[in-house]
Amino acid sequence: MPSQPQAQPARDVPHGRLDRLPPQSYFLVSAIFHYLGPSLAVLLFARIDVLGVAWLRIASAAVVLALWRRPWRLIGRLDTGERWNLLALGLVLAVMNSAFYLAVDRLPLSTVGAIEFLGTVILAAAGTRTRRNTGALVLTTAGVVTITSIRITGQPLGFLFAFANCALFMLYIVLGHRMANAGGRGAAPAGIDRLTGAMLIAAVIATPWGLSGALLAFGHPIWLLAGAGVGVCSSVIPYVTDQLAMARLPRATFSLMLALLPVFATIIGAIVLRQVPTVQDAAGITLVVLGVAIHQQERKQRGIRTAGIGRAEGIPDLPGHDELRQPGRTGLAP
Repeated sequence: MPSQPQAQPARDVPHGRLDRLPPQSYFLVSAIFHYLGPSLAVLLFARIDVLGVAWLRIASAAVVLALWRRPWRLIGRLDTGERWNLLALGLVLAVMNSAFYLAVDRLPLSTVGAIEFLGTVILAAAGTRTRRNTGALVLTTAGVVTITSIRITGQPLGFLFAFANCALFMLYIVLGHRMANAGGRGAAPAGIDRLTGAMLIAAVIATPWGLSGALLAFGHPIWLLAGAGVGVCSSVIPYVTDQLAMARLPRATFSLMLALLPVFATIIGAIVLRQVPTVQDAAGITLVVLGVAIHQQERKQRGIRTAGIGRAEGIPDLPGHDELRQPGRTGLAP
């Protein structure tokens, strides 16, 4: 009797406490704190140099993560490629966070956010494989354009920093996704350890241009505490939850979900700042939600097809019934 093929283990069955929650929930946490951090940072701009605030964010996040994860235990086990990825992500984090604050200091946050989203559109488009996903990308892009108005002002240096932040944000997604999946399934904790190492490297890299501007905060405990709050809200919580989401979401899906960030900005603005959304904002939110929903539905449908459900090719290898697996054969085997 022919041997039965061994069943393949399910790749998407959650295991462990981290995997019991859907990956989208981690992204939602990241999106919320993505805007709480900048609100604290803007308050500090009036008291501390912009690059000083960026350094406080990076350094405080590195300290918090290091005390939690102790990444030096992992460094010795990394191969050469992983160490280069760690160094590259550290450099990206240092320059990206600094460029973001330099841009926000010169341009409205909505303008910087719109330019930043251009990078996620490119990454999502690179992962588009079906007409349905292309339509999802078009809807989300139209929604973000509707929500966010890019105002051209006389700040060429601000736009230079904003587009630099956009390019570096793309690299962050690519390098971060590679890091989150370096250890295979269930490697999210190791990805967080690698992220911690990258944050320590970022703090060292940003010190030459950021420490001098942050020295004033060391004489004011409240300012120093606010800087640490910026680091926790802007880097620790979002980057950790990004790693948890990236470990279980394709890069194109994660990039497309970033379209929800302007939606959260509108919602948080309405709740915290009493900025009531306009009809245009509501229309943009609707387009974005529809686009992400269509993309998610397509992923579910593709997962069903891959599992062999509803296809002839998914029928087990039973003797005498190979015509069910091979198109064009209609008769039963003798």
